[in-house]
Amino acid sequence: MPPRLVRAKLGLMRSRPLSPARKPSAEPVSFTRSELTRILGVYGYFVAADDWRDYAIDCLSDAAVFSIFRRASEMPLYRIEKRPKLARRHGAFVIVSMTGAILKRGHDLGHILRFFDRQKLKLAP
Repeated sequence: MPPRLVRAKLGLMRSRPLSPARKPSAEPVSFTRSELTRILGVYGYFVAADDWRDYAIDCLSDAAVFSIFRRASEMPLYRIEKRPKLARRHGAFVIVSMTGAILKRGHDLGHILRFFDRQKLKLAP
């Protein structure tokens, strides 16, 4: 049998060709360089104070997540999330605690990172 008929019998042939107007799969959401610089600035302060020790960055299809760990084997203490779909409603940036409670939400990353200023005061001698 010709290869075309074999593929047709196995169900491998498409009934119609792919249209060129088909949208490509969505790019994963990620932090920009300036956003990541601001987050790492806060992270570096707490690493120097020996309070935080590890981090992870996840770029998902609907969110970018920066997770902060006290130890690498634990659950993250905080998650800083960027969710562009929520930008018009509540703001694209969210700080989530270990228990899943939303601690701070807003449109500006600098504004929500001020949440960690309270912990900085506790660390000062």
